[in-house]
Amino acid sequence: MSFQPLYTAVATVVSGREGFGETSDGNVEVNFALPKEMGGPGKPGTTNPEQLFALGYASCFGQALRVITAKEKVNVGEVKVTSHVTIGKTDAGGFALSAELHCQLPGVDPAAAEKLVEAAHQVCPYSNATRGNIDVKLVVE
Repeated sequence: MSFQPLYTAVATVVSGREGFGETSDGNVEVNFALPKEMGGPGKPGTTNPEQLFALGYASCFGQALRVITAKEKVNVGEVKVTSHVTIGKTDAGGFALSAELHCQLPGVDPAAAEKLVEAAHQVCPYSNATRGNIDVKLVVE
């Protein structure tokens, strides 16, 4: 598979899940804290890697849906993707992620919407990066 770079994002985090992160252009600055569910303080005004991954995946998948619906000339209202990203323990003692993408395509027949969502799953970079690595469930609402 050939790869032609289009853009590179650069971000730096100091002190991991209890630290501070920022992008090289200064557009994103975040403070990290472990969520209460993972034994952390769940500090207001902080985030975690799973939330950032969920936002990125939902945004990217939504754009893939827009590309596919335009290519297929499907008239759709505002596409909405809600991403659920879960972190959990593995049997081997490590950690793994899973994702569930809930997709809304207003005005599109449910059977057609499922085909469009599956087509978007084939072109979305996040889907391509996670395929075979984490469980991803697609849900058309």
